[in-house]
Amino acid sequence: MTLTLSAMASAELAVIVHPSNASALDKKAVQKIFLGKDTKFSSGTAATPINLGTDNATRGSFDESIVGRSSSQVAAYWSKLVFTGKGVPPKEVSTDAEVIALVSASEQAIGYVDASSVNDSVKVVPLN
Repeated sequence: MTLTLSAMASAELAVIVHPSNASALDKKAVQKIFLGKDTKFSSGTAATPINLGTDNATRGSFDESIVGRSSSQVAAYWSKLVFTGKGVPPKEVSTDAEVIALVSASEQAIGYVDASSVNDSVKVVPLN
């Protein structure tokens, strides 16, 4: 348990978008996109969030630090929206490599990965 917690604490997050995405993003904007409260970037382009699976430590860190909720609270939030027909949760993938591949292939995609996984095919969004 201690190793898992220390691994989560040491993982540095990187929110990533397609290199051509020039939208202004901050923590609140990313939170709204991943909670389905906003479906577009500031430029007006549709935003397609990509989540890591709930068993991924980076996902837990993202939910806590960016979304402001635990992963179980985020799951409950989306369950309610899906049940009432008011939302569809973000697409989930298993690995950082899958997130990077999807984001680098689509100007609409936004995701997050462990900062050590970032490569030149995506752009890191500085969250002020």
